[in-house]
Amino acid sequence: MKTVLLREPGHFELIDTPLPPPPATDEVQLKVRRVGICGTDLHAFAGNQPFFSYPRILGHELALEVAAIGPTSLQHDLAVGDLCCVRPYLNCGVCDACRRGFTNACVKLQTLGVHCDGGMREVINLPIDKIHKSTVLSIDELALVEMFSIGAHAVRRANISAGEYVVVVGVGPIGLGVAQFAHLAGAHVIALDVSEQRLAFAKGQGAIEHLIDGKGDVLEQLKAAIPDGLPTVVFDATGNPTSMMKSFSYVAHGGRLVFVGLFQGDVTFHDPEFHRRELTILASRNATAQDFKVVMDALESKKIDVKPWITDSPSPEAMIRDFSTWLNPANGVVKAMFSF
Repeated sequence: MKTVLLREPGHFELIDTPLPPPPATDEVQLKVRRVGICGTDLHAFAGNQPFFSYPRILGHELALEVAAIGPTSLQHDLAVGDLCCVRPYLNCGVCDACRRGFTNACVKLQTLGVHCDGGMREVINLPIDKIHKSTVLSIDELALVEMFSIGAHAVRRANISAGEYVVVVGVGPIGLGVAQFAHLAGAHVIALDVSEQRLAFAKGQGAIEHLIDGKGDVLEQLKAAIPDGLPTVVFDATGNPTSMMKSFSYVAHGGRLVFVGLFQGDVTFHDPEFHRRELTILASRNATAQDFKVVMDALESKKIDVKPWITDSPSPEAMIRDFSTWLNPANGVVKAMFSF
């Protein structure tokens, strides 16, 4: 079967690999119908993704079709031919975090396409309890569920109240997803970025009420846009250390700062100012089954229109050829996805 392998930073290969064996107990075998490209893939290609080793088969934003179901005593409603997506966070189920419900932060977590091989291949075997089926969503929508779930989880972590002013720093796909679910939570959403192309795309999103040019005086722009001067919630979805550390200064007294993106290094801040404002810092990692349900319900009820998001649909060969250009936001790629 065709498989895309990231041999080392900056070097993809399209290779032929054996088909997987029949699904084992509690597994399902799936045809990969669509693969979305995410920020993790871009960071892995660039060589700066934390918790990563090479070579690796990338891919965890997947639309899948059930091909075979292994023996299982677990409850499920899957049948051959069903379309679905995967919750790609393979948790152990027995560690303290899992027992307390933090399956997304399992001590031994393995994420498809990051810690173990993912879905950039024609067929894959996966645990049956990680599969989410829909009889309504299109293949493209299913391939976007995981990405939106990252944003939905971050918004749930922030515990937004209706009417709050929220700033999303970095409106790539993850930031745009955060904006969508902050809007659905009743917030006034402001987008902040340094990319003219990303701000232009964000302008067309109904969830976003105001744009902030990160190359200008951010604090003055925020004070002009918000009646009380500063947002009570700031999401930083950049994974950029300079941006993440600047974000502390954007948060109102008593507000929350949620780091959705990450980088390899330390985040530092001025402690007296942090205490003076009594800020709350939250990390947001991955998503849970609850978040996947929220996202799928929102997509199935047409609360989110994903059609404008998919800007590139290359073949695997074209994906390999063009991938390096997607590292530059100026090229206008919002969401790329490919099929075998």
